[in-house]
Amino acid sequence: MAQMSIDLEYINGLLEEAKGMTGEEIDKILDKAERFEGLNHKEVAGLLQTEDEKHIDRIYQIAGKIKKEIYGNRIVMFAPLYVSDYCVNRCRYCGYNCTNKFERKRLSMDDVRKEVKVLEKMGHKRLALEAGEDPKNCDIDYIVDCIKTIYDMKFKNGEIRRVNVNIASTTVENYKKLSEVGIGTYILFQETYHKPSYLEQHLGGPKRNFEYHLTAFDRAMEAGIEDVGGGVLFGLADYKFEVLGLMMHNEHLEKEYKVGFHTVSVPRLRPAFGNDLSDYPHLVDDKDFKKLVAIIRLAIPYTGMIISTRETKEMREELLKIGISQISAGSNVEVGGYHASENAGAQFDVADERTPIEVLSWLIDQGLVPSFCTACYRKGRIGEAFMKITKEGHIKNLCHPNAMTTLYEYALDYGDEAFQEKVREVLKREINNIEEDMIRDITAKNLKLLEEGKRDLYL
Repeated sequence: MAQMSIDLEYINGLLEEAKGMTGEEIDKILDKAERFEGLNHKEVAGLLQTEDEKHIDRIYQIAGKIKKEIYGNRIVMFAPLYVSDYCVNRCRYCGYNCTNKFERKRLSMDDVRKEVKVLEKMGHKRLALEAGEDPKNCDIDYIVDCIKTIYDMKFKNGEIRRVNVNIASTTVENYKKLSEVGIGTYILFQETYHKPSYLEQHLGGPKRNFEYHLTAFDRAMEAGIEDVGGGVLFGLADYKFEVLGLMMHNEHLEKEYKVGFHTVSVPRLRPAFGNDLSDYPHLVDDKDFKKLVAIIRLAIPYTGMIISTRETKEMREELLKIGISQISAGSNVEVGGYHASENAGAQFDVADERTPIEVLSWLIDQGLVPSFCTACYRKGRIGEAFMKITKEGHIKNLCHPNAMTTLYEYALDYGDEAFQEKVREVLKREINNIEEDMIRDITAKNLKLLEEGKRDLYL
């Protein structure tokens, strides 16, 4: 199979050519997007270059329509868990840069249990395991041990039901180990698809190898990992170039492995220990950021989109309307940070410091249904099978009821009386939105069983 590659001159030429697209051509692209057919990278280039307010308004309108029709009003919740800040790379933008002087830390398995206990007390069911790259202090066997420890850790009604993994690009053999231990999605940010900028930002260490990093998903899928999550760190290079690189990467995976990204993350560069944002000429302002999120939603309508606590409450609220389907809550980006209140080596600053229950209440007030569901992973609805169900329009019949039951489970286990009553009002409203009688009846039964003490009920 062909491996992923990036042609810098091709992308730059395409962006220049797209400036000449007529209004009629842009309208046809938007018509296609409104039929939920997705867009190819050439069509995406046209939308990135348009400055016509009429077209931009329609981009947002279609993005909102896609979000509503495909994802409904559910929002998947997760939290990151940083297990090691040892790193051998010299990435200019990252607090883990090996030249930064602070006391490094790697969690022991007892430390992992302490962190997971806190996360389970928060009500989380889905984690994203994160670590710096250090073959000596944080090898693949350590990561596998962490995952096993997380799955084995139970506190009262709490349990982590799915662990996604965001670690450095590695070998097919190592990806097989991740697959065998039962991870959810393997997440890796390309950081930037613009090779000159990539080399400028990655000054040393194995991550400096642009091609090895770029082809990581090829090796992961060869190893049997069916769900992969891409992303770039917006602000390292021109955002239009980055979006096209991301879309071409998705097309490559679809062509070679029959399924593209399961999720796409859209982090923006944030302040971190040892970096100065004034050194970055390609920082993305709020206006362009909202536009690129909406365009990605049009291009890959069936791919989950993730935003983290890097963004403010206000920005997250706007993005939820036009594409974002997963958000983190109660995040701590320090190694051991959930159990301990302070650590000098955070990877980056967060902008939204609310607790999970505060975030849930905020989402509910917007008419949304927070979801802790992990059913698809455990029912085998992954990879190509997941995309087939989603594109056929059946996924809402599963995800919406599961969102309701997991939200009620959370309320019963972690909410006070006021929050529980708030959730019950949501359930009264939402159960009438389940179209199929059988699924509505099953959901009502599951909600009753939760009140009787049953847990982990899903379709």
